[in-house]
Amino acid sequence: MPSFFVLMAIGFVAQLVDGSLGMAYGVSTSTLLLGVGLAPALASAAIHIAEVGTTAFSAASHWRFGNVDRDKILWLGVPGALAAFCGAVALSSLSAEAARPWVAAILAGLGVYILVRFAFRGRSAPVVERPIRPRFLVPLALTAGFMDALGGGGWGPIATPTLVASGRMRPARVVGTVDASEFLVALGASAGFLVSLDVHQVPWIIVGALLAGGVVAAPLAAFLVRLVPVRIMGTAVGGIILVTNARTLLQALDLKPDAVYLAIGILWLAALVQAVALTRRERVRGRSPARSMSTGD
Repeated sequence: MPSFFVLMAIGFVAQLVDGSLGMAYGVSTSTLLLGVGLAPALASAAIHIAEVGTTAFSAASHWRFGNVDRDKILWLGVPGALAAFCGAVALSSLSAEAARPWVAAILAGLGVYILVRFAFRGRSAPVVERPIRPRFLVPLALTAGFMDALGGGGWGPIATPTLVASGRMRPARVVGTVDASEFLVALGASAGFLVSLDVHQVPWIIVGALLAGGVVAAPLAAFLVRLVPVRIMGTAVGGIILVTNARTLLQALDLKPDAVYLAIGILWLAALVQAVALTRRERVRGRSPARSMSTGD
């Protein structure tokens, strides 16, 4: 098992990425914990109990920097928490392995769409803020919350790309809202694990290390997310989604990943270069990327 300070560093990096891009905390930490032999239920329990603290700090930080859409918090958080509770209880007897390739294929498609929308559509603003109705948010939250508890991570990878791909919210606002609502999801999942597991089974040292690293990173991530232009942030999110889910698909299909990773890397690099070029062009024309859309509130 890695030392406390190594786990703390992992928690710091995972929260820094999650707080900046709205995803990857659970995916990265669960990969490590499963890799060192921790049972899936215990790994997911440790992650979600730690996230109760890290998401609380992250939510407060994003709120402070104006990254949160208050109207969407409960529509995402409450159904997400209920679904996460059910997923946590089900994890002891249900495997998420069969569902992962299908979810990964959908998310990879969303990743490609996001890259195209933010990096290669230069004639129109990548985001036009419009209302998103509860009938869209609630099913999204139920799916993301259940998969989050079941797989040790999934709230951000499902909720963030779906909302970014809608083109109705700025990426920074998506990240802040998803992170803030994740506090309720973490509470629901933790309650489910504490009901279904013996409290003494929970690896509290791992929980403490991940929590300590995440608490330090949360305000820094919330600050950084406001500095990145819309196109570059959206392109970064799309690339992370594509890389993460390509790995899951390749493992499921038992394919060699080298050539695919190279192709994805080239595509992502080209998209980032194009996003930077479009951002500079918009600034020269006097249309700031951060102001090329209505700001909601």
